[in-house]
Amino acid sequence: MQWWQWLLISLGVILVIYASFLAWLVIRGRREDARAFATFIPDCIVLVTRLVRDPRVPRRRKLLLIALVAYLSLPFDLVPDFIPVAGQLDDAIIVALVLRYFVRAGGEPMIRELWPGPQQSLALILRLARPGGVQREPDPIG
Repeated sequence: MQWWQWLLISLGVILVIYASFLAWLVIRGRREDARAFATFIPDCIVLVTRLVRDPRVPRRRKLLLIALVAYLSLPFDLVPDFIPVAGQLDDAIIVALVLRYFVRAGGEPMIRELWPGPQQSLALILRLARPGGVQREPDPIG
């Protein structure tokens, strides 16, 4: 089988999984969660575009964002995208590391200001990008 056939099959499988998860959320009555999940990637693209265009962002961070976009658009990665889950996971980790760098450098207010999507998606991004990582809520029982 040719490489492009594998690529098409992989994209089809990813789309089926994605659509199944969205349908599951809608069936479970979680329409807002489904909407947030469906618009997450486009919202991230808009955020990166806004950050690159914002004059308050230092040149070094803009270059980092441009390098991130270039890496994500390349047909080859550290882990090829046609490998299910792992192929997308390396991209997600790199995006998280870049956003973490922004938050650590004091850019959280700017990210909050420029985020186009739902607040719950922004809260997830910020929780994962904070220097302490994912924080567990204190146990109310003790």
